[in-house]
Amino acid sequence: MTIAFTICSINYLAQARTLGDSLKSTNPDVLFVIGLVDSLNGIEFEESYAPTFPMVEIDKIGIRDFHEMADRYNITELNTAVKPFYFTYFFKHYPWAQNVIYFDPDIIVFQPLKELLSSLAKHNAVLTPHINSPIDDTLTPNELHHLNTGVYNLGFVAFSRSDENLRFIAWWEEKLRYECLIDLCNGLFVDQNWMNFLPLFVPNTYLEQNPGYNAAYWNLHERFFSFVDNTHCVNGDNPLIFFHYSGYDPAKPDVLSKYQDRFELSERKDLTALFDLYRNSLLKNGNAYYRKFHCSYIKPEPVRLYQRVRKMLKKPINYLIDQLETP
Repeated sequence: MTIAFTICSINYLAQARTLGDSLKSTNPDVLFVIGLVDSLNGIEFEESYAPTFPMVEIDKIGIRDFHEMADRYNITELNTAVKPFYFTYFFKHYPWAQNVIYFDPDIIVFQPLKELLSSLAKHNAVLTPHINSPIDDTLTPNELHHLNTGVYNLGFVAFSRSDENLRFIAWWEEKLRYECLIDLCNGLFVDQNWMNFLPLFVPNTYLEQNPGYNAAYWNLHERFFSFVDNTHCVNGDNPLIFFHYSGYDPAKPDVLSKYQDRFELSERKDLTALFDLYRNSLLKNGNAYYRKFHCSYIKPEPVRLYQRVRKMLKKPINYLIDQLETP
């Protein structure tokens, strides 16, 4: 059996519900769970916005010193830092689960995951690289950006049950307790750069280069889309397995992603249907409603800055100087 999960705070529940809807329609045998990096204490959703998918709140999975982690991180860092801990939780508490798959909430799954499950039957883990071919311009993102932020995109990663994987995940947990930062000058981009080690530490890792996997703004230079026989396809007749809508905001429907400047959505007519589908799904699933919620674990930025400075003052002066010079 297989578990698929995502991680988000309440403000991203429209994305998580959209992902869950897509998995329910394409992979009904896969258990989908939302890992909620937030607290539902005192929260009463309007009836039409109450999520129907199971949610596991972050304080229920037993992360040691979790509140200290929350003090260190912003909302993006915190939501990525807890990823390996959720893998540990699912493998421990669902002994029947042979595979656990992570998807970022801003993904739609379009096809049954038969090939992925077949890969997991033969391999310990599955990763997707950001790109499979060179980029012939200097726009954003290019190869240098991927060297800085990780060869593999951690909007997706899948593990089968094995002692080797559990040891890797435990190592990953300890790295992310303190070093899940957006700090490019020190070689860190949340959880992604650490995953460069997975194919080395777990050699039986499969690097999935099928263009139908994890299509997103960073690989659109090598992927073109069509709708054939009622199926979304990529690069001809390859079925689109899942599309990653990273950086898309339905309030700005003409902007493909806020993280790139290579493509205008208006110029990529092959993407029109995919993005219309996603925008309508987010609006139906309450994007504007959930966006009003503030993550209960994230303190206002002035408070976080004060806490960071206090901790820095307890360090040697050279450390203090280095940190103050870090953007």
